[in-house]
Amino acid sequence: MTPSTGLQLRSTISSQGELVLTLVDEPVIAPGPDEVLIRVEATPINPSDQGMLFGAADLSTLSTSGTAAHPTTRANVPERAMRAMAGRLDRSMALGHEGAGVVIATGASPEAKALMGKVVAVMGGPMYSQYRTVKAPQCLVLPPGITPAEGASCFVNPLTALGMIETMRREGHTALVHTAAASNLGQMLNRVCLKDGIDLVNIVRNADQAQLLRNAGAKFVCNSSADTFADDLTAALITTGATIAFDAIGGGKLASKILTCMEAALSNTASEYSRYGTTVHKQVYIYGGLDTGPTEIIRNVGMYWGVGGWLLFPFIENIGAQATESLRQRVATELKTTFASGYSRQISLKEVLQPDCIREFSKRATGAKYLINPSLP
Repeated sequence: MTPSTGLQLRSTISSQGELVLTLVDEPVIAPGPDEVLIRVEATPINPSDQGMLFGAADLSTLSTSGTAAHPTTRANVPERAMRAMAGRLDRSMALGHEGAGVVIATGASPEAKALMGKVVAVMGGPMYSQYRTVKAPQCLVLPPGITPAEGASCFVNPLTALGMIETMRREGHTALVHTAAASNLGQMLNRVCLKDGIDLVNIVRNADQAQLLRNAGAKFVCNSSADTFADDLTAALITTGATIAFDAIGGGKLASKILTCMEAALSNTASEYSRYGTTVHKQVYIYGGLDTGPTEIIRNVGMYWGVGGWLLFPFIENIGAQATESLRQRVATELKTTFASGYSRQISLKEVLQPDCIREFSKRATGAKYLINPSLP
């Protein structure tokens, strides 16, 4: 029997400067002819999801109220951050970029009926819901034996890793640099590059993270907290020839250091001197904001360089449906190997609103990725 309602997580930032997280009873939409109804059983809390979930709220001010069935969690948004929140003020936003579950009802079309009972993955919110009604072509049917938990993260991180490599190739580079490289995404990118024979320079924050990646087979790992970081990075860039980087940090001087070391590596093999620097273009793409401060570039990087933003969804739109589907199918084939994701804890929708839980998963610590199972009581 199709349920009439299901819980859905909502986030609102009020014009008075308050974040409000709630659970609402959302009507379940019966599937149309070419649609299916999914019981969502697994959806990850990605960094991009946290950005939508909390906005610019000060999580040290968290408090809860409401009932056990429908709790409400609140936090203050600093006045200085309100201008950046203007586009979402007083809007109740549904959340969750990706997830997986079981098809429990379908429309009348053959394409929809063929998905009945299948374990499928979906990209595009709101996945922080107990039920989702979507078009049948949106579903990626997971291979036999793959659980919703194993397929929950088969879009954002895998397609980001493959998108970085595809961007590298399309722009004429042959190797790449990645920061925050011990993250779930970073470990996945390392596995893809090892499998595909691509040189990857991994930048991490400490020795433990460096060892984690070396144990996973990483060939080039540089610790940004080491006194020898600049020399280590330059040496790795000389060996690999990497001239493109994807930076999850964003703020501070790391992007500048990467460009400086790229220029130093290129100068090491240059045949002649120019006061404008080497003539090879060096590119850093910022795709995250672990440091929300200004990005500082010191102008000792020559004249052939660029810093820009990179996001998965515009990239997918740019390469088109056929190329995207090819990437999706590769992910589905290698879900238990190259694109496997690990989680430190599985929680219910209600637990997402618990301040202690929020404080843990919002740390974004290595090996501390959380998975929501909306079907849990």
